Amino acid sequence: MILKTLVVGPLAVNCYIIASGTTHEAAIIDPGDDAGKITAALQKDNLKLKYIILTHAHFDHAGAARELQDETGAQVMVHENDALLLKNTAAQAALFGMQTASPPKPDYFLKGGDGIKIGDVEMEVIETPGHTPGGISLYVKDAKVVFTGDTLFWGSIGRTDLPGGDFNTIVHSLKDKLGRLPDDTKVYPGHGDDTTIGLEKRQNPYFE
Repeated sequence: MILKTLVVGPLAVNCYIIASGTTHEAAIIDPGDDAGKITAALQKDNLKLKYIILTHAHFDHAGAARELQDETGAQVMVHENDALLLKNTAAQAALFGMQTASPPKPDYFLKGGDGIKIGDVEMEVIETPGHTPGGISLYVKDAKVVFTGDTLFWGSIGRTDLPGGDFNTIVHSLKDKLGRLPDDTKVYPGHGDDTTIGLEKRQNPYFE
């Protein structure tokens, strides 16, 4: 498995490129900005973009999705419960005094339990709402990694005071969804440093 991390946009979103080392098919998780930077990273390893996956539909995670969709024909995937948020990325950005590109049109609505195959790499969709109604995490069991978007960070969780956020729901996602993964699962969050499920169970106050 090929895995690259790019920090993009003014809100420093972790954008992940995950690809098969055999077929060179790739998916992008949370292309929040800097489409040219993302395209250059794909081209460097001769990767063919197949999917654009949004862990949730906030503007800082979806800002480059439309441009990449138009350039490559890759399918955009998001949970249906975030479809309205995706349509309203311009209004979201305005709340922060920013602007963003037009949102993409989703090609496929994800749900919990779905499998996404990229060559010999398979990701499982885990529904982890709370930061947004349609928040998801992506678990690669064979590689022992999970991409948590803005649900789980090193020592913290995503904010729940934005429209559609709910504190009790995100805590449920944390404890009853992500907390059930093996302790040695590496966590790649939407912002900040990576961590592990085991470490977060020990030191993250929201697991208490």
